[in-house]
Amino acid sequence: MNISFENPDKVNGLLTITVEEADFKDSVEKTLKDYRKRANIPGFRPGQAPMGMIKRQFGASVRYDAVNKFVGEQLYKYIKDNNIQMLGEPLPSEKQETPADIEKPAPYTFVFDIAVAPEINIELNGRNKIDYYTIKADDKLVNEQIEMYQGRAGKYEKAEEYDPEQNDLLKGDLRELDAEGNTKEGGITVEGAVLMPSYIKVDEQKDLFKGAKLGDIITFNPRKAYPEGEAEISSLLKIDREQAKTLESNFSYQITEIQRFKKAELGQELFDQVFGKDEVKSEEEFRNKIVESLKPQLETNSDYKFMLDVRAYCEKKVGELTWPDALLKRVMLLNNKDKGEDFVEKNYAESIKQLEWHLIKEQLVKAQNIKVDDNDIREAAKEMARMQFAQYGMTSVPEEYIDNYAGELLKKREAVDNFVERAIDVKLAAALKAAVTLNNKEVTLDEFNEMMKEK
Repeated sequence: MNISFENPDKVNGLLTITVEEADFKDSVEKTLKDYRKRANIPGFRPGQAPMGMIKRQFGASVRYDAVNKFVGEQLYKYIKDNNIQMLGEPLPSEKQETPADIEKPAPYTFVFDIAVAPEINIELNGRNKIDYYTIKADDKLVNEQIEMYQGRAGKYEKAEEYDPEQNDLLKGDLRELDAEGNTKEGGITVEGAVLMPSYIKVDEQKDLFKGAKLGDIITFNPRKAYPEGEAEISSLLKIDREQAKTLESNFSYQITEIQRFKKAELGQELFDQVFGKDEVKSEEEFRNKIVESLKPQLETNSDYKFMLDVRAYCEKKVGELTWPDALLKRVMLLNNKDKGEDFVEKNYAESIKQLEWHLIKEQLVKAQNIKVDDNDIREAAKEMARMQFAQYGMTSVPEEYIDNYAGELLKKREAVDNFVERAIDVKLAAALKAAVTLNNKEVTLDEFNEMMKEK
């Protein structure tokens, strides 16, 4: 075997490997002997068929497999041993004139195009100054959280008169009317239909419900109320969307119930519900506890913005890079055969941006000696579990529940890969915050969100 590598422009490599008969002969003979032992050929007992017959029947495919295996092993061994920073996979070179005829005796020569990563040298230390935005939990944010908790703990109470300012919910009986305004025989009827007039799209129809009381009968037109709302009409009247498209009738709506949402009082019952019994005893403690509970997520948001700024800083520092464009487009096309060349051309520039950051990040991870273990990955899954519970206002979920939910998340292979990346990001952000000089800036959540919109 002979193997050589040409890399004249640093990013386009040409790897040539010449295979001799001796390189795979033993493997072929061993495989054929195994075939002979197992072969069930009519007229011969198992293991007694002539080797010549075995070779005629299986020889070509065995040689093909043996050569392919040998070439693959030597190819990747050479790349690893010589520390070639390959992008993607080796591609059969367009410079190889004809494919090797495996049925003929060796030598066989194979030529591969290798996309090589551009050389990147990036180091971050105290001489590098990067912005870090600390999000403060101001009164506005705390008040919003309190409103959220009060809303989630609130409940509907019965009322006597509809108040549009309260977003009251109505229950009543719907009946389709004919042209004369009488109940239509065989028409649509819905008992206990739920309606929130505040969500009606047209003011003229919405205003029909102002001042309505229990027992009142309101005549309105669903089509006029929801001009482009087949979904709303079909849901309200319990009909399919096709029928909703052509429905023009007026309906009577007799109100049988008015429900008004009342948010929970700011008091001990709410404190206990949010943070556990007797953990909080006053509004001041409640507000302070909210601030503390917000800190992890706010820090996560700050770290995310920090890593975006690290990326931008590094990309600027690295400067313009040369890429093996033709080869990478071939790789991209092979990975997206069903999408074609137009897809590759449209998305190539963005894929290069992502690839550049991947290579930079690899260097940063290596320089900071970042390693993740099973505990780190599980913690990333638990972080996700806490965030999902928090979306439903569940901020004091027992650790056992968090751990069990994380375990379920980790059963999905694609999720594990995401948690590995998340664990790396968490450790890398912490390491870089300690390594560089931080230009600390304090912002409100609103100010932070405005900045993120600009990204």
